[in-house]
Amino acid sequence: MELTHFNEEGRSRMVDVGEKDDTKRVAIARGYIKMKRETLEAIKQGAIKKGDVLAVAQVAGIMGAKNK
Repeated sequence: MELTHFNEEGRSRMVDVGEKDDTKRVAIARGYIKMKRETLEAIKQGAIKKGDVLAVAQVAGIMGAKNK
């Protein structure tokens, strides 16, 4: 099964939804993240053992927005 919201590198991407009916949506988001400087550097360098945390966060944000 091909996942349409991911590119060849496994990163999330936008898909054409031109055939879908129009829907009015509003999204408001705020956030604050507190972490150790070493953690931020590990994320920037892609050194987190569990994978690309920014890609996972991006997909979570997209899925969360679509869920409301």
